[in-house]
Amino acid sequence: IDVIYLLKAFQSGADGVYVAGCMEGDCHYLTGNLRARKRVEYTQKILDEVGIGGERLAMYNMSAAQATRFVEVANEMNERIKELGPNPIKKREKQETEVRSQESEFRKQYRGKSLCPGRRGLGGRRNGNDYR
Repeated sequence: IDVIYLLKAFQSGADGVYVAGCMEGDCHYLTGNLRARKRVEYTQKILDEVGIGGERLAMYNMSAAQATRFVEVANEMNERIKELGPNPIKKREKQETEVRSQESEFRKQYRGKSLCPGRRGLGGRRNGNDYR
């Protein structure tokens, strides 16, 4: 797993992500699970620094034969995310959308009207070359 894919998941709006890796010492790729753990820990630090929260990302080691463990981990992460609430990026995007909508309504309402008495238009300039 690469850090960029973990970050993109959160950028896309994921509330939480968990990585399931092989049991330590029993990886087909020898040290792949150890490298993955380091990348997850690094990404957790980045998430903390940008205000999303590193606790929204976790890594678990399990074997393919541990189906019940997989379900337990999924439920555990689900409960953790419920406690943490939605991804903060979603909140920011919603606020930005609301601001853009309000700005659009304002522009429609005041299109062609002067906001400065005695001047024309929103900018108050007499023509396009008057920047004094």
